[in-house]
Amino acid sequence: MTSVLYDAPGPKAIVRSRVLSIVGIIVIAAGLVWLILALGAPKVSANGAVQPGLWDVSRWDVFMDVQVWRTLGQGALNTLRMAAVAAVFALVLGVLFSFGRASDTKWIRIPTTIVLEFVRGMPVLLMMLFILLVFSTGSFWAGVAALSVYNGAIIGEALRAGIASLPRGQREAGLAIGLTPIATRFRIEFPQAFRQMLPIIIAQLVVLLKDTSLSFVVGYEELLRSGLYNLTNFFGSRYSFSFFLVVLAIYLTMNLLLSWLARVIARRTGSRSGGVTPDAVPPVKPADPEVVYPAALGN
Repeated sequence: MTSVLYDAPGPKAIVRSRVLSIVGIIVIAAGLVWLILALGAPKVSANGAVQPGLWDVSRWDVFMDVQVWRTLGQGALNTLRMAAVAAVFALVLGVLFSFGRASDTKWIRIPTTIVLEFVRGMPVLLMMLFILLVFSTGSFWAGVAALSVYNGAIIGEALRAGIASLPRGQREAGLAIGLTPIATRFRIEFPQAFRQMLPIIIAQLVVLLKDTSLSFVVGYEELLRSGLYNLTNFFGSRYSFSFFLVVLAIYLTMNLLLSWLARVIARRTGSRSGGVTPDAVPPVKPADPEVVYPAALGN
């Protein structure tokens, strides 16, 4: 099979590509093995004391304590709770931002655009600190508010792009059958735009879940603060690397599950909105000349 973009590789190029791939895999595997061995090797401190390697059993025996897993579980639940509440508000704000940004009235469109650009350019951490210090909302609602506003702005821009990508005939058809512009936007344009942008929205919700770790700074007991700060202070810095790996594994598990969900929804929504296949179009029967042209046959 040939391509118009590049020439098909010959036998030598195929062999060269396979050799380079094998060499690359070997180099990466060797680097990982070296890293694991280096982390597990004992280290000598400046005063001559020997510190056990990071894979030593003495650095992992703390996880036999049930209270450690309770603390990690509570931190994970707090992270998911903040992410869930912020995701709901972010979706609502995203819908409002998309409608205001795409409004035909400039007195709505221009202020919405200014607010969106300001929110998108402001770091989430500074927004959390601002809300906490100015409004005294507490650490949980400061994190929820900042995550909702920032991610709502991103989701709103995605929805606006989805609405803008629709054919103009969609809106004209809604107006032609007597719907108001707002009803046309809600009942015709928005459902299609939301379905098209759903994978992007879910991907942004994955970012929202990861950004909950920023609430560590405002004092919220989420996974990062519970797993690294609190447990390390209680059990000592000897277990800091162990806690780091476990917290990293929990974050990766949650984010990979959400990413998997995004891929599943993308495949399903893609199959639904992929257009009309030829098999779905009923065959057209040939016109009967005796019915279509009776006058011509009479002549």
